Amino acid sequence: MPLRVPELAPSLGRVLVPRRLVDPWVPLDDIREELATRVIELGGEARAAAVREERERVLEAVSRRAWLGAWERAVRRAAERVARALDGEIERAGQQVRMARRRWRRRLLSGPEKRAIAARLATGGEPFVAALDVLEQTAARAREASVLDKEVHAEWQEALRTAARRLEVAWLALEAVVADERRRWAPEIDAVAAWRPSLWPLFAAWVPLTLLLVWLGLVLGGYLAAPAWLARRLGF
Repeated sequence: MPLRVPELAPSLGRVLVPRRLVDPWVPLDDIREELATRVIELGGEARAAAVREERERVLEAVSRRAWLGAWERAVRRAAERVARALDGEIERAGQQVRMARRRWRRRLLSGPEKRAIAARLATGGEPFVAALDVLEQTAARAREASVLDKEVHAEWQEALRTAARRLEVAWLALEAVVADERRRWAPEIDAVAAWRPSLWPLFAAWVPLTLLLVWLGLVLGGYLAAPAWLARRLGF
């Protein structure tokens, strides 16, 4: 009995059709659309294999590995985009206050900080990964199921739909973490924007020069005696 692959688009929900009041502060729709497209493509590949009665290919097309690969790529791209956006805000803030390039560059995100962002974005995927574990278990049973094992087939189909629904939950959690990242880094960006150059170099240069000019004025005005070397030079 060939496996029947359910339509996954309805279960993807807001991964496929977003419903939000405010757009994310960094563009994510292209990443979301790529994720939804990839899942639909996996379903299409599985259905094509089902028509050819290639059960192993069906199970492989919508396997745990295939789903997880699509999700991890989306997380990685989103993390890279968030990191670039934060670096851009730090750079713009530094340039606006005329901070030295080497100074604001030291405040850009480090490698560990970028990896931490990716890890935080992935945390919402835990229910999705758990659903994939269940999918893998049902796929193992479906692989050996006979024509009469309709219940096993139904469990596998439901596991696919559940994985799609959990992917929606994971994506919404990712968007929430993206919003949190801006709040997390706001103090760092505000600190750059509030930076002002130190005045001590100006004092160090101008105070001695000012004192010298005042002293010279008093000497020339006759209020102070001129040193011998200055008197000779000025013809006093």
